[in-house]
Amino acid sequence: MPGTSSGSFQRRTTMPILELKGVSKSFGALVVAEDIGFTVEPGEALGVIGPNGAGKSTLFNLINGNLSVARGSIEFDGRDVTHTPPMQRCLAGMGRTFQIPQPFERLTAYENLLVAGAFGAKASEGDVATLCADILVETGLIAKANVPAGSLTLLERKRLELARALATQPKLLLLDEIAGGLTEGECRQLVSTIKRVHQRGIAIIWIEHVLHALTAVAERILVLNFGRVIGIGKPDAIMASSEVREIYLGMEV
Repeated sequence: MPGTSSGSFQRRTTMPILELKGVSKSFGALVVAEDIGFTVEPGEALGVIGPNGAGKSTLFNLINGNLSVARGSIEFDGRDVTHTPPMQRCLAGMGRTFQIPQPFERLTAYENLLVAGAFGAKASEGDVATLCADILVETGLIAKANVPAGSLTLLERKRLELARALATQPKLLLLDEIAGGLTEGECRQLVSTIKRVHQRGIAIIWIEHVLHALTAVAERILVLNFGRVIGIGKPDAIMASSEVREIYLGMEV
């Protein structure tokens, strides 16, 4: 297997956008994250795979502050954010989508973006109006701008989940199984959108079970199992690993 890699508000001359050092978390005797360490470079796309219960969503909750870190540290954009609340991490440039989209259903798609954009930038809705319209174009939702979010299809709701995260103007985007439940054609459309987002220079960490979608975007893949990083490296090397194949026994790799 490829090897794994492993506060202060001091900025470094060259720095990753995200760095985890020995991050651990447990609930009583249940260990959900154990000595996790890795870096993500600015503009990089990192895929995260692992079986159900491996700790993937827990990892995102630790990164964005929804869960507290028991041991270790998290640095984002050169700053120690280990004990920083989720809102402050969002304002610093960390955006996230969730497995199950939960938009404001009575608001239109455009209004959902205005709320996210104003929150993420601590700005007025007027200040982010043009940005939100551009994001609707970029994510293929401009025709649904004035449609209530509750009436959107699954693909459209997933696009809206991505669009809302982009409206916060992230430097790092956390995508949590955003391709789950989509048809093959819908998945291809979503991958094309994520590729365009990545080409803008936004760093991405993407948890996904749809491996062909993930490998179409990710430059490296991190493998989690039982809350531990068991490997990180180029997609071809990771997918060729016998250990990964064993973990994914019964899944097409």
